[in-house]
This record gives sequence, C-alpha cells and structure tokens, in this order.
Amino acid sequence: MTVVIRSEHDLLGDRDVPADAYWGVHTLRATENFPITGTAISAYPHLIDALAAVKEAAALANEELGLLEPRKAAAIVEACREIRDGKLHDQFVVDVIQGGAGTSTNMNANEVVANRALELLGHEKGQYSFLHPNEDVNLGQSTNDVYPTAVKIATVFAVRGLLEAMAVLQDAFARKAVEFRDVLKMGRTQLQDAVPMTLGQEFSAYAVMIDEDRSRLDEAVELIHEINLGATAIGTGLNAPAGYAESARRHLAAITGLPLVTAANLVEATQDCGAFVQMSGVLKRVAVKLSKSCNDLRLLSSGPRAGLGEINLPPVQAGSSIMPGKVNPVIPEVVNQVAFEVIGNDVTITMAAEAGQLQLNAFEPIILHSLSESITHLRAACLTLAERCVDGITANTEALRRTVENSIGLVTALNPHIGYTAATDIAKEALASGRGVAELVLEKGLLPAETLADLLRPEVLAGSGSARA
Repeated sequence: MTVVIRSEHDLLGDRDVPADAYWGVHTLRATENFPITGTAISAYPHLIDALAAVKEAAALANEELGLLEPRKAAAIVEACREIRDGKLHDQFVVDVIQGGAGTSTNMNANEVVANRALELLGHEKGQYSFLHPNEDVNLGQSTNDVYPTAVKIATVFAVRGLLEAMAVLQDAFARKAVEFRDVLKMGRTQLQDAVPMTLGQEFSAYAVMIDEDRSRLDEAVELIHEINLGATAIGTGLNAPAGYAESARRHLAAITGLPLVTAANLVEATQDCGAFVQMSGVLKRVAVKLSKSCNDLRLLSSGPRAGLGEINLPPVQAGSSIMPGKVNPVIPEVVNQVAFEVIGNDVTITMAAEAGQLQLNAFEPIILHSLSESITHLRAACLTLAERCVDGITANTEALRRTVENSIGLVTALNPHIGYTAATDIAKEALASGRGVAELVLEKGLLPAETLADLLRPEVLAGSGSARA
C-alpha cells in the first residue's frame, strides 16, 4: 500500500510527513527524539483544550491589534474551536515528557491548528505560504508563555474533577458517621486503649479531613489563575506588541470562563514554578490523609477472628490463591498505593521546579505529567474508595460494646469522680484480674450504681465535642 506524503522543511532540512497528518515536520522530529513514555499529549485532553484556547485567544488579540488578517484569524479561531469540541485530538502525538521546555508540544499545536485552518481557507495541508504555523498561529507568542499558561488552565479543569470526587467521598464518610453515631467503641492512642468514643465520631473525622483538603485545593487553584501569556521568551514581551498581553488574557478568560490574571512581573512568572509546587504540595496533603484513613480502615477491619474486627469492609474479590475464604482490604490498599505515587510525584515536581536556570525552567513537561497523574489518580481513588468500600461498611456493634465494657479505659471517665489514686488502683486490679471496671467500682463502694450508670451512658462517654456524628 502506497503512503501518500508531503514534504516539509525546517532549519535541519526537508522531511516527508503523511499527507493526511495535521502535524508537520517539527512534530515528526519530536516523535523521533522523545520516545520516552509512549504516552502522547493526546492522553491529556484538558491540555489539548487549553492549548487550543490559548491559540484562539492569541488569534483574537492579534486580529484586534491589526496584526493578523481577519480571514486568517477566523480560520485559526474555527480550528481551535473544533479542537476544543474534541476533534483532532489524535493529531497531538508528541510524547508528554520531552526536552525543550514544551516546545514540541507548542509546535505540535501550531501545526495542527495551521493545517486545519488552511483547509478551512480552501488550501491543502502544508501550504504554509497561505497561513504559517509560526508566523500566524504562534504570532506574538513563545513556548515559554504558551506552555505554562496551557498547563495552568489544564490543571484548573482537572482539579475540578478531583474536587467533585472528594465531595463524593466526603459524603460517603459523613453518611456513615450518621449511621454509626450511637455505636460506642474504644478510641486508641498509639494503638493502646484510650477513652470511649463513637464510631460515628471516627468516621466524621474522615469526612472533615476531606472537607478541609477541598478548601486547601481551592486556595491552590487561585495561584494557578495567574498566567504569563504575553511574556514571550523570557518575560520581557519581545515581539509581542503593546496591549497584546491584556487583550490575550481578556479573550482567554472569556473562552475558558476562568478569572485569569496577568502576573505583575512577567520575568519572574516565566521562570518561577511556585504555583505548581504549591498545588503538588496540597495534592500530597490530600494523598497523605487519604492514606492514613485507609490505614485505619484496614486496621479496624482486621480479622475476622484474630484482629480488631470492629468494622466489616464489603468483600469485593477473593483474597488468596492458597487460603480459602480469605478476603483482603483491596480497595484501601489500592488507595494507599495511589498516595505513594502522589508523594513520589511531589518529589519529582519539587526537583523539576528547583532545576530551573536563569530566565526559564525547562522541566515543565515532567511537572505537567506528574501533576496530571496525581490529580487523575487521586480522583479515581476517591471515587473507588467511596463506591467500592465506604458505602458498604458495616459495624460489629456487639463486639464494639464488649470492648468498651471490658476496657480499663473506662476508668478515665470516672477519674474526676473517684480520684486519680483510686482510679489507678481500679485500673491495675481490672487488668490483673480480668474483671470489669464498673464491677470493681461498685464492689468497692466508690460510686452508687445509679451514678455509675449515668456516667457510663454513651452520650457521656463520647463527649459533646464535635458531634457524636
């Protein structure tokens, strides 16, 4: 079968590309130079949409300033809108990890937009004398302001999906908190019996942790709204005319619906990756707290006979190829592993941000990749944990009641009423004899039965402190 080709030229010479490809020679060389992950940028639809939005905003700004012919601008805008509608995403073929600070990604976008715009103008792909990827689509721009701006926009939209998933998980924990609000159990510190609480309080804490992290994510997104579009190569705005940065920002804000602001100092903004570091740090915080909650779920469900056995996780698959009947806490385990990945990604992002030199950071491709993986996988982890685990958790109510009755931790609640010395003696005797605290208190006449019963009511033992739910 004969492959129809077209010839394109760059500073290194002539190369043949498939005639039906919307990408061109620069993209071709990038695919050859960076066979790293096997994952093309098309796997990041938020990024592709953001690149198209930036190119559309730039075309509108250049037309507004009289730098781009209206018919060219209209064709570029239409091509960008088609891309944002989901078309031509398969033409974004460069590897997500690449050298050059994202230049290959920017050139891939320039070529795809240019070739689709050429078609809309009635020309063939590759006829760049009529509309050029660099001279028209990239007019007034540099990779160094296009790429970070697109990455920030993509991050904002990706985080929205994560926030929605976190809300689902928060609601799942909150429902369990209400369901278990009257289930008394022993709290533990350092894995030792502490004082009574309700299972509802335990699950409420998990819900609150997620709610707090949603607020921290919202705060991190605010930093991401600051862009450097119009900075061009190093932040001085060379080759971008007066008024371009503000015009492009205004159009981009309208296209995306985001409250974008131009950085006060574009030289600083072009070399600094602080907003990405901040976002990654918050994602790590989310991951750490999710992982801790999953550690608790695994521990509380340990058993079924020789562990704590306080709660039951829904069985979702057989747990062993050799031990019949074994069921493992596989959903919390997979969330733990996502957390480990996110923590590692944070280290990668930190090192990439630190490795910038002088007026540019060349390592934003790995920042994009790591941020995207963290956000996407955390979103999936939250939904999986909610739907495949938390929603189906049940409490072993009777077992929990017995642990409270048999725990010497009860003596802490009686301490203000019988005194520290007497409470200590009761605790020692209960531990040595295996008898219950309440039984010994009554036997020694330290409290009337009615008073003791009142002090040991669940609502008294669990306290009033953050809702028993």
